[in-house]
Amino acid sequence: MIPRFIQTESRAVRFLIAVVLAVAALFAAGFAWVHAPLAQSAASVDLNIEPGSSPRDVARLVAAAGVKVQPDLLYWWFRISGKSRSIRAGSYELPEGTTPMTLLQKVVQGDEALRSVTLVEGWTFRQARQALAKAEGLRPDSKTMSDESVMEALDRSGQHPEGRFFPDTYTYSKGSSDLAVLRRAMRSMDQHLEAAWKLRTPSLALQSPDQALVLASIIEKETGRTADQGLISAVFNNRLQIGMRLQTDPTVIYGLGDKFDGNLRRTDLQTDSPYNTYTRNGLPPTPISLPGRSALLAAVNPQSSKALYFVARGDGSSQFSNTLGEHNRAVDKYQRGR
Repeated sequence: MIPRFIQTESRAVRFLIAVVLAVAALFAAGFAWVHAPLAQSAASVDLNIEPGSSPRDVARLVAAAGVKVQPDLLYWWFRISGKSRSIRAGSYELPEGTTPMTLLQKVVQGDEALRSVTLVEGWTFRQARQALAKAEGLRPDSKTMSDESVMEALDRSGQHPEGRFFPDTYTYSKGSSDLAVLRRAMRSMDQHLEAAWKLRTPSLALQSPDQALVLASIIEKETGRTADQGLISAVFNNRLQIGMRLQTDPTVIYGLGDKFDGNLRRTDLQTDSPYNTYTRNGLPPTPISLPGRSALLAAVNPQSSKALYFVARGDGSSQFSNTLGEHNRAVDKYQRGR
């Protein structure tokens, strides 16, 4: 007969083994669950976590977004992982095959679903707005706003928007506002303009950063060749110094707006408007495009030259002349083929 204490000890051992096996099974099941792909309502699910969301809120948001998971189970996974307080707000994209493990890693690392939009040198503000309207995942908050309302929303009430946004590629989280992108572009232009103005040539004909921005926008439209921008700036600065009209076609074209059909006529050059630099002295009232960094620097640092004229050679470069006679011969050669 087996003593009672041995029977009791045997039962305790079996119970302990059962507990260990149960814990091991539970651990194995948990390990398998955190590494198993979660079922989703779509191949890609968008998850937006607002600032201040608790781990329990996040678990509910995941389920509400279209991931087929028990929120309480996901919440406890966040807690057990020890990273629940490290979850970051943001916009996330959950691709097919996302597991509880990769989901947690994504929201802890702040691996947001980023998109990008590019504003191109020489574009008008109208073209920039069109690009923003077409940008993937960008919330069109400014869609029904006038240009004036957009500037008011950006705390620049009364300021003309043309030229005030730096051309560059901007990344943003999916669901971000187009106004947020515009604000970043506006601040970037402020910074680039301020930096360029500090580097200006002492004898510059321009009197303010705003005038530099206007001239840079004209230089940007006159040539896509960076090597010629300094000389084009010299021509315009030389003309401003002696009170000679700028006589630049891009300003006239800008003033025509929707009336411009791609063909600039003599009558267009003779019809007065605030942007017609053939009929009016000095700079136009506002920029006419988004100037890039090289155009800004060229505007405030014209190349040393006595040139007063230039004409396109037809290969992207320009021919510069000091006198009207030289210019007329250059026009005959490069424009009229004589």
